[in-house]
Amino acid sequence: TTMENFYMAQKYEYKVAIYRESMLGSLFLGGSKVDPLKFSEFLNENGEQGWEVVTMERESRRMLLFFDREAFLCIMKREK
Repeated sequence: TTMENFYMAQKYEYKVAIYRESMLGSLFLGGSKVDPLKFSEFLNENGEQGWEVVTMERESRRMLLFFDREAFLCIMKREK
């Protein structure tokens, strides 16, 4: 049917992008939080290339035993 052809023809490509702040903030401040303005720029740059965020997860990783570093793992898709 026409609807089946529509779904079969629509294909996406996916990418995983990790956004994190630099290590300097973690070293000097004891922890590094994501800057909302820089993160927005990161998302907008990918959006201009056609990428759409499907899901994201915030993670905090320990670095050099004492410092936390915040990051976002973003899964994005766009039509081929």
